[in-house]
Amino acid sequence: MSTRPLELALVGAGGIAQAYVQLFEDLVDARVVAVADVRHDAAVSAAESLGARAYPSYAALVGAESLDGVVVCTPPVTHHEICGFFLDRGLPVLCEKPLTTDLASARDLVARAERSETLLTMASKFRYVEDLVTAKSIVGSGLLGEVILFENVFASRVPMAGRWNANPAVSGGGVLIDNGTHSVDIARYLLGPISEVMAVEGKRVQGLPVEDTAQLFLRSAEGVMGTVDLSWSIDKALDSYVNVYGSHGTIQVGWRQSRYRQASSPDWVVFGSGYDKLGSMRRQVEDFCRGVRGAGPILIGTDDALASVAVIETAYASMGTEHWALVDGGLESASPGSPR
Repeated sequence: MSTRPLELALVGAGGIAQAYVQLFEDLVDARVVAVADVRHDAAVSAAESLGARAYPSYAALVGAESLDGVVVCTPPVTHHEICGFFLDRGLPVLCEKPLTTDLASARDLVARAERSETLLTMASKFRYVEDLVTAKSIVGSGLLGEVILFENVFASRVPMAGRWNANPAVSGGGVLIDNGTHSVDIARYLLGPISEVMAVEGKRVQGLPVEDTAQLFLRSAEGVMGTVDLSWSIDKALDSYVNVYGSHGTIQVGWRQSRYRQASSPDWVVFGSGYDKLGSMRRQVEDFCRGVRGAGPILIGTDDALASVAVIETAYASMGTEHWALVDGGLESASPGSPR
């Protein structure tokens, strides 16, 4: 097996792409040789930082570069077209979350990846946070007893006016699809498949055409209840962003450190060093590179990506109904024009 650095293209040079630019500076498994963005100045700037070549479009990469894979960092509504373009040409794709804005297009991408026998994965950095990996091990060990309740909070004040994340035609929705995609993947990582969901929109205070505050209620296939608080308009300022409560103990995954406590002990056991964005994204890219090399299965398979899209689509369909909605992976019965 070749050990040379893989040659990748970065498609999109916006906000999240800047984090990729930083992490590639000391990555040994791969290097970015090309950057494409319709905003030529942005492509040139990122390319110069990476010692790569700039292109005005993703289509211009084909034929001009000999690539081992592509990292897609464009807005969600473009993912289906761009990822499909590369998958049809046999180029492995690491696509930023969400994989797509609807389940039908996500299924199409997976089908195209299967037809071309090409790797496709969704970027979900929290699965690569070392504290969360440890938390999963602790939960799985039975140390907390039977898991009863899951809590996740991603709530901080961020002015969203004028940003593509708050434009439903580009993002597919508001805070529920933007931050909630991470929440869903974390819940599935710790609890397994999600069987039912219900989303409730909060008061809109930023004058956006999408929800800026929402709560997501979920139930896992094993019967574990979960609550997710999402907001761009309030700041809960909590030390932990994931809490799991079991019959014999509690675990808290925090921004600066994590800890657990068994019911039989008054003392918390501290572990981990908190959330490291670049570190988790670096491990994510390294995992993608292992998959490209055929060195083993990657952590986030297409089934995980599909399930993430399915849960979010079901959550939007439930919003405003005040009813739980079943997540069965087959959402053809849901209205394709569900409000976003």
